[in-house]
Amino acid sequence: MTSDNRESTQWEIHGERLVDENPFIRLSIASVGLPDGTEFEQYVMRMRRTATTVVVDDQDRVLLMWRHRFIVDRWVWELPGGYVDQAEDPAAAAAREVEEETGWRPTQKPEFIMTFQPMIGNVDSPQDLYLARGAVEVGRPDINETQKVAWVPLDKAVAMIKSGEIAGAGSVIGILYVLAMRHGLCRAKTRLITVDLALCCC
Repeated sequence: MTSDNRESTQWEIHGERLVDENPFIRLSIASVGLPDGTEFEQYVMRMRRTATTVVVDDQDRVLLMWRHRFIVDRWVWELPGGYVDQAEDPAAAAAREVEEETGWRPTQKPEFIMTFQPMIGNVDSPQDLYLARGAVEVGRPDINETQKVAWVPLDKAVAMIKSGEIAGAGSVIGILYVLAMRHGLCRAKTRLITVDLALCCC
């Protein structure tokens, strides 16, 4: 596709008005114009950056937390993660969230894997994914965050994605990334993934 063709299909934002905002989320309404002349308004959310970490041990297990998500009213297993504070190093935030939510501290600085956008059609929500190899138990998880913590074999974690026990985008991507690494389909220090991760869950 040529540059001209790309530009001819680009949507234009004619204006954006604020509805509400807090330190974590900005909600606005955008006036949008389509290439065929159609105009409409759409809600847009812009969220603070988050950091999620896949912690793996030498037994090929991943560290998961069991928690209730009130928005969908479901109990799910997740990778630890949360917002990156203002001026905070994202890798430090990743390690901090692991410890706060699970009571386990990564033994090494988490390694950056990628940044992804889980709902790019409606929400600007940059989410960083990190990998940590090994962790030591240093305390108890935050009672407001976690019901229980478990080290889950990677193959079982993949099955939990298929069963719906793991549903969050960051957790799904992180676990399938580690599975792809196991099969030699991607390496930890690359930001570009050329493998279809959905194939790993078949």
